[in-house]
Amino acid sequence: MQQRNDNQNFLENILKSNPELKPILNFKDQYNVQIIYTKIDRDKNNFPHFTDYAFNVNKNNYFYPASTVKMPVAFLALEKMQELKKYGVDKTTAMITDSNSAKQTLVYNHPSSENGVPNIAHYIKQIFLVSDNDAYNRLYEFLGQEEIQKKLKKKGFEDAVIRHRLQVALTAEQNKTTNPIEFYDTTGKIIYTQDPQYSNAVYPTFNAQFGKGYYKGNELINEPFDFTTKNRIYLEDLHQILRTILFPETVSSKHRFKINKEDEQFLLHWMSAYPKESKYPNYDNTNYWDAYCKFMLLGSEKTKPDSNIRIFNKVGDAYGFLTDISYIVDFKNNVEFMLSATILCNNDGIFNDDKYDYDGIGFPFMKNVGKTIYEYELKRTKPFTPDLSKFKFDYLK
Repeated sequence: MQQRNDNQNFLENILKSNPELKPILNFKDQYNVQIIYTKIDRDKNNFPHFTDYAFNVNKNNYFYPASTVKMPVAFLALEKMQELKKYGVDKTTAMITDSNSAKQTLVYNHPSSENGVPNIAHYIKQIFLVSDNDAYNRLYEFLGQEEIQKKLKKKGFEDAVIRHRLQVALTAEQNKTTNPIEFYDTTGKIIYTQDPQYSNAVYPTFNAQFGKGYYKGNELINEPFDFTTKNRIYLEDLHQILRTILFPETVSSKHRFKINKEDEQFLLHWMSAYPKESKYPNYDNTNYWDAYCKFMLLGSEKTKPDSNIRIFNKVGDAYGFLTDISYIVDFKNNVEFMLSATILCNNDGIFNDDKYDYDGIGFPFMKNVGKTIYEYELKRTKPFTPDLSKFKFDYLK
């Protein structure tokens, strides 16, 4: 990631123009804050050119990525579908997940999908609409731990560590083993079988302990909480992974996710849709409001978003870590920019107690970071007006 060398304080100065951000930014290390802003300027041919700015971004500053790991896994799942087309498999083909151990779960049907069967497309929609953990786990099993690592490394993300399912208590050994999977055509015939996989992936080591204590069951352990056996992916890598889908023409072929135009549009549609804009699955607006997974700019508030603005993103929140990787578009004012941020919202330093400061610190922080950069973008002059039609969708189809 290239940063401007002529003004290292550029992003910090913009952010600190908002007085509501100063209390967090002045204690950036205490809150483990990292922010990346990408300014996008189009040339006369509408080709995008990027200028990246960073605040407190440091690869040695670990943050728990939580559900943001679902984004590269979803992209890799669509890439793998391309490889299976020779068997007649596509993203809507019925995918039956079996089990071969007591701790594995099986999926034979999916009542919320359009045809009642589980499939890759349905899982990806669930991931981006409401950050569904089970949907991610099914794609993790479809790919396998080792394949995730190898493919991300080949694309230039060699330090990415995605080695476990989410919201299920499994050992490291259990996460290495994935389920048998079968794909069926519309007549009920098996067209592709994937045997259980065992991962021999070797991950880079890192040191990451946080806080002063954590709960193990009902017992408080007065020691820092250890994240060294959990997932890890750098903020700049997540930012770049999103960019490869948004702007594949700006990325070398070896670093792209190998998906076709139809799947690219499928991803962009569901990354920017609101839960209410989905028929399958159907989500009620009470539990899944418009900004449910839109932290940046909206702060996950239960207010109606500006109809001219769309946010293409993936969020994550767990253990007090709050992260959003986003691309924001305002079609009325011809504004576009990328903005990614992470913050630790855990003032008491205790983990696993379900007492985190998302509402008081995290969501307002994300809203204000997004608002500050958006207002800056509204005022700045661009050499050419961008054509943003690629990112416009009919969400009611």
